[in-house]
Amino acid sequence: MAKWAAFPHAGEFSFDAAAVKKNWATLHKGDAEPLPSDKALLEAWALFHNGEFQKAAEAGVKLGGAGITLANKATCIYANYLEPKEKAKLDFFMQVAERAEAQQAAEPKNPNAYYWQAYALGRYGQGISVAKALAQGLGTKVKVALETTIKLAPKHADAHIALGSFHAEVIDKVGSLIGGMTYGAKKDAGLKLFQEALKLNPSSAIAMIEYANGLVMLEGDKKMKEAEKLYNQAAESEPADAMERLDVEMAKAELED
Repeated sequence: MAKWAAFPHAGEFSFDAAAVKKNWATLHKGDAEPLPSDKALLEAWALFHNGEFQKAAEAGVKLGGAGITLANKATCIYANYLEPKEKAKLDFFMQVAERAEAQQAAEPKNPNAYYWQAYALGRYGQGISVAKALAQGLGTKVKVALETTIKLAPKHADAHIALGSFHAEVIDKVGSLIGGMTYGAKKDAGLKLFQEALKLNPSSAIAMIEYANGLVMLEGDKKMKEAEKLYNQAAESEPADAMERLDVEMAKAELED
């Protein structure tokens, strides 16, 4: 396997299995992943929270079972924030989508098997263009997978964010009439999902960022001030781990643009 790009803030976080276990509720408030009892899996999650995404992904695949969720999350976060090559990024997302689909077959009641499939396909769709992804039927797949995630885990904040983004992006690209009739995308539903995500995970920088993006897509320039306020809040957030550090850095970069 080719060497992945390094986490740019190496050494900022130093979790071990015990620290991951102790802080699990905070670290996994977004993805509602249950606390593993397996020490090897906790050690592999420590790699993820420290920003060692490649090692975490490889350990997760090796462990199998619940380790697949770790592998999928590590691969997605790495691909989304750190992979410099567009083709490699898209390949990573497709790899995760396939792994998650196999995981659904093995564990049909595992919410994150559906969530990571949706996340990977959603990011892949953004990479090839939302319009192209919708034409390929990926939009429906993403929506169904996210609705299944929320049905299985009603407190899955990240799935609420992603589904809110789905509604916003579809309406932004094809308009509310076609968006509603063809893809079931609705402005009110999107806004409600973002609000629910922030209720479930109030300190989530990514929830603030995606809500800000969604507000502008759904409401236009009149919500720009509110969006900027959300970006500022996200940029000032205190990251709990490497993934959150990348979210905060993204918010700062958006404010500089």
